[in-house]
Amino acid sequence: MDQKAVKIGPYLTFNGRCEEALEFYKRALGAEIGMVMRYKDSPEPPPPGMLPPGSENKIMHSDFTVGGSTLMASDGECHGDIEFKGVSISLSAPDEATAQRMFSGLSEGGQVRMPLSKTFFSPSFGMVNDRFGLSWLVMVAP
Repeated sequence: MDQKAVKIGPYLTFNGRCEEALEFYKRALGAEIGMVMRYKDSPEPPPPGMLPPGSENKIMHSDFTVGGSTLMASDGECHGDIEFKGVSISLSAPDEATAQRMFSGLSEGGQVRMPLSKTFFSPSFGMVNDRFGLSWLVMVAP
């Protein structure tokens, strides 16, 4: 197997709030929204009972790009709380002004865990959980 051909990317499930999340990341990070497929547009319907009634307009699959990285997202099964545990998305900004802008955007409605500040490994590093509970590590490369 050619290891260079293997790619790993985050797939985020927002349990019914994916469209809201895509718009949030568009504003906060300048994300570019790529493909969006709704359950009603799927060539195969979801198995009976998988989704609550009225979920046909929810997002079955989407992708968005921030800088040169692509993330995928979905509404999932549209029930329950959104839970992102044990994972953080690392965001490396080209300069402190960009890091501050992105950090501020992600903080809107979220919770700052560590304000942006100078560390031994970065001129600017901070941690924030966004309004969906997703943990972000924002930094400027030294």
